[in-house]
Amino acid sequence: MAYVKATAILPEELISEIQKYVQGETIYIPKLEDSYQKWGMRSGSRKKLDERNTAIKLAFKQGRTIEQLADQYYLSPETIKKIVYSK
Repeated sequence: MAYVKATAILPEELISEIQKYVQGETIYIPKLEDSYQKWGMRSGSRKKLDERNTAIKLAFKQGRTIEQLADQYYLSPETIKKIVYSK
């Protein structure tokens, strides 16, 4: 996260108002909730995991065992169970 000087982006009146509460400190201003992205959406990791999980569910429906899938995908049997038994 890069820091930006308040004087470079905020109007002087707003800086004066903020200085009533805090001076010389670093503050974090969070994003609005509607601008949050879920984990992995930017990098594409979420899509890859969803595709992997879909493939695991399909293979399980076609008769592969939990142990076979765990070995194939390098996951624990417990993780495979969570994937195949989720909605």
